[in-house]
Amino acid sequence: MSEVFDLTKLYSLQKELDEDIASRHGVTYESTFHKRLLALLVELGEFANETRDFKYWSLKGPSPKNVILEEYIDGLHFLLSLGIPLGVRTHAHKVEARFDSLTEALLSFYKGALNLKDDYRLDPYLSLVDEYLDMLPLFGASVKEAIDSYIEKCGKNHKRQEDHY
Repeated sequence: MSEVFDLTKLYSLQKELDEDIASRHGVTYESTFHKRLLALLVELGEFANETRDFKYWSLKGPSPKNVILEEYIDGLHFLLSLGIPLGVRTHAHKVEARFDSLTEALLSFYKGALNLKDDYRLDPYLSLVDEYLDMLPLFGASVKEAIDSYIEKCGKNHKRQEDHY
C-alpha cells in the first residue's frame, strides 16, 4: 500500500535551518549551490554504504534501520535545501518503489542529481525529489518514520549551529 509523503512541513523547517545557517555563516543559496549538491551526493554515498546493497562481495548485512534512515534523512536535508531557491514550499508524492533494487534507484538518482548542476529547474528538481522518496520502501522505511527522523535531525542540526559545529 502506497503512502503519500507531504513535504510542506519539512520545507518550512528546512528553510528555517537554512536561514539560521546563512545568518551565522554569511552564505547564500547561490554561493553554496555546488556545495549543497555535492553534500547531497556525499550523503547519498553514506546512505548507500550503510545499506550495503551494492556490496556483492560481502556477507555482512546492512546497518540497523535507524542508522540507514539517519543517512537517508541527511540527504533529504540537502535535497530540500536545493528546492527552496526554486520556490518550492510544498510538494506531495505518492511513494512507490519504482526500481527493482536500491542499487538501480541510487544510480538513477545520482544521474539526476548530477544533471541538476547544468539543468537547475523546477521540473527536474521535483522529479528528483520523487525519485528520492521512492527509495523509502526499498529499505523498509515508512513515510512516518522518515518525517519523525527528519524532525529529530533538524532539531539536532539547529543545536549544532548553536554549539558552533
